[in-house]
Amino acid sequence: MLEIRGLDVYYGAVHALKGVSVRVEQGEVVTLIGANGAGKTSLLRAISGLVKPRAGSLKFEGRELGGMEPHDIVKLGLSHAPEGRQIFANMSVHENLELGAYLRKDSRGVHDDQERIFTLFPRLREREKQGAGTLSGGEQQMLAIGRALMSRPRLLLLDEPSLGLAPILVREIFKTIREINQDGMTVLLVEQNAHLALKAANRGYVLETGTVKFEDEASRLASNEEVRKAYLGG
Repeated sequence: MLEIRGLDVYYGAVHALKGVSVRVEQGEVVTLIGANGAGKTSLLRAISGLVKPRAGSLKFEGRELGGMEPHDIVKLGLSHAPEGRQIFANMSVHENLELGAYLRKDSRGVHDDQERIFTLFPRLREREKQGAGTLSGGEQQMLAIGRALMSRPRLLLLDEPSLGLAPILVREIFKTIREINQDGMTVLLVEQNAHLALKAANRGYVLETGTVKFEDEASRLASNEEVRKAYLGG
């Protein structure tokens, strides 16, 4: 579904991604783990068109994404729930979800998808008319995922969904990730919590200073001694 080959990304003189190659098959959950600054967020931003690669190939369902505008990438069926949530704080929960569907014209389908989001995240239904800026961190994360789902993507990019959340909310978010994957959604997940990420994923990549250090099935990465020492607390 997604094939990345030899990707190079720079921020000015900083070489953030160095020849990165990653693939995601339809129906999988694939996770990217690594320390802060390893290049995980840069990779998601390159996929969704927010930064332009200097070299390499980015193909979604066989179509080259390099040079495409972010809204055109969303049209193809790829949606991004960014790090830090980036919800519209001065708008209501309902309005944030509507903005997630801004490219769609099927009002009935949009309504049905909003109902599905409320089934996934009942707290959002309770706060539908509430200003998004007044939500808790966990609720804002639910809203960010819900908004990304409103474009009806085939591939969902999730960047640090557990960041700053209480353990009980982290479990809830990961339960939802498993549910949407079971419903057929393909997920590329960036996550600091390597234990949870590898438990939720089919396959994983370990990024280290802008390069892929390991690539394997998630269960094999979880038992890899080097990965355990570096990211799983031994």
